[in-house]
Amino acid sequence: MKAKEFDKIFDENEEDIVEYLDLSTAKRVNLEPKRINIDFPTWMVKKLDEEAQHIGVSRQAIIKTWLADKLMELKYQKAIL
Repeated sequence: MKAKEFDKIFDENEEDIVEYLDLSTAKRVNLEPKRINIDFPTWMVKKLDEEAQHIGVSRQAIIKTWLADKLMELKYQKAIL
């Protein structure tokens, strides 16, 4: 399919374009995992574990969620200023 045909189908928004895409090679930009090491004091790890257990997620999940929330909050605050 030529790009003009694909663009027309997309612009008309009457047909699902996913069938025309090769999703096996798709990548989500800036979402590739990057491993880091971070040291926390013991008391903080215990509190993280308590909260993670309370809501039923892993320690890693709660850290990621809280960091993402804070970063989005900062982004929003900067956008307002």
